Amino acid sequence: MSDQPVIGISAYSQQARWGSWDLPAVLLPRRYTDMVAAAGGLPVLLPPLPAVAGVLSRLDGLVLSGGGDIDPAHYGAARDDASGPANPERDAAELGLWRHALASGLPVLGICRGLQVINVAQGGTLHQHVPDLVGHDGHSPDPGSYGSHKVSVAPTSRLAGVVGRTETAVPTHHHQAIDRLGAGLVATAWTDDGVIEAIEFSADEDPAGAGRFMLAVQWHPEAGDDPSLFDALVRAAQG
Repeated sequence: MSDQPVIGISAYSQQARWGSWDLPAVLLPRRYTDMVAAAGGLPVLLPPLPAVAGVLSRLDGLVLSGGGDIDPAHYGAARDDASGPANPERDAAELGLWRHALASGLPVLGICRGLQVINVAQGGTLHQHVPDLVGHDGHSPDPGSYGSHKVSVAPTSRLAGVVGRTETAVPTHHHQAIDRLGAGLVATAWTDDGVIEAIEFSADEDPAGAGRFMLAVQWHPEAGDDPSLFDALVRAAQG
């Protein structure tokens, strides 16, 4: 038996084509699994099923992956015309994964949508279209590809300890972002235009939670060449 930590990664359901087939499929960009494997973990895909959180007792860590928009009904907002279509199955599955992981102390890394899921589950809200907020498309400059921008990291944060610096350029592709922070969370990275780019537990607001490993970033580390976030998750899962 391998002693590598098993890391679950939330996946999504979408129509897909391969060979002569065109069918609903459970999907995840391969870079997620490659980065977990390179960090020493065994990646396992978690489909958007109602009872998927029941598998968490068999896992050592969790990645909440990127993807489409969360239904604004989950944070009490009317739907903006710029918001994507609702995906009730995925919303329910990932909100359940977060709540069970939080209750059990499982190490968690949130990526893009994953950061938003955590914030919403903790009672926070989202800006539904960042270009309306900042006046430009720099957070998602081109369809189907990643842009790059600088983020500033709080010097005393867990994130700064993981990435080893207080400024870094990151791969970006998102049009939604945190508005009001959820309970027990603190922002630990920002872009120059003020968009929150990372969250973690606040030691002041949630002393019990601050001892557990949770980092969530708005950018896409799986699309870059810095493995530090995945390395940190796997180390926490080994512990």
